[in-house]
Amino acid sequence: MQIQTGRIGVLFLAAIFATEHRALAQGDIAGEWRALFHEDIGQRLDNPAAGGPDTPSGAGGPRIGDYTGLPINDAGRLKAESWDPRIVEAKEHQTIAHPGAYWILGAGGMRISTIVDADTQQLVAIKIYRAAPPGSSTRMIWMDGRAHPPAYAAHTWWGFSTGHWNANALVVETTHLKAGWIRRNGVAASDEATITEYFARHGTVLTLTSILTDPVYFEEPLVTTMNWLLDPAQRLAAPATGGIVEMPDRPAAFVPHFLPGANPYLKEFADRFALPFDATRGGAETMYPEYARKLRERSSPAKPATQ
Repeated sequence: MQIQTGRIGVLFLAAIFATEHRALAQGDIAGEWRALFHEDIGQRLDNPAAGGPDTPSGAGGPRIGDYTGLPINDAGRLKAESWDPRIVEAKEHQTIAHPGAYWILGAGGMRISTIVDADTQQLVAIKIYRAAPPGSSTRMIWMDGRAHPPAYAAHTWWGFSTGHWNANALVVETTHLKAGWIRRNGVAASDEATITEYFARHGTVLTLTSILTDPVYFEEPLVTTMNWLLDPAQRLAAPATGGIVEMPDRPAAFVPHFLPGANPYLKEFADRFALPFDATRGGAETMYPEYARKLRERSSPAKPATQ
């Protein structure tokens, strides 16, 4: 199955590089792009805490304890189970829009533009601005051949990104990320995570494929895709300012968290959808068809012993 999955992955990436009848020139990804949000819609809708199944796209979020489809290990599971959603209200957390590991799933559109050296007319960088609630972010993808910083260099929320063209696809390598999250239910990425991204345009559709590798919290890489639609009339919002306080009488030194084994909400997702609890715990094993067979065998009644 691993070999078959690898072959499918190779074919998938080959399809990304396929062009239409009219070849697109390098740099044609610039423009105003509107997110479609039709991938992983369950990550955005049907969350009672955010208004129920009719919640508009971009709101809500995954349920606490739902790690399905994520190749997390025991360390990633423990990290997620200690997460308390009230942490996002802390003032020092309200200035974090979407860290690099979550960036692909962030709400809101994006503007891609190029930075060109005025004297040589050589491409220096590709700039991406995202107006994504609760804030905004700006990524710089350096295209001038500069090297990544040494391992001891400072990490930032969006890391250090360099890019190059492979045919008509932009390939981006990102390192030096701060520890962040990959899902809005506490599933985390460490500061050792790295990302390889492929931006491929087909007409008015831009597809971004992200491959996130994390030796601390993952058993194997996480592959995510998102599509954007070209929208020249898009008007992105200005960066948000200010903060919110929803917890009355909060102690000044309060840090929201759950101690190991103390999170009371972990089984709500499994119970609501009548799923085996083990199946909601994530991990590489749960992402392959053989795991479904394993669950069926485990739930089947034992056969009587033959005489």
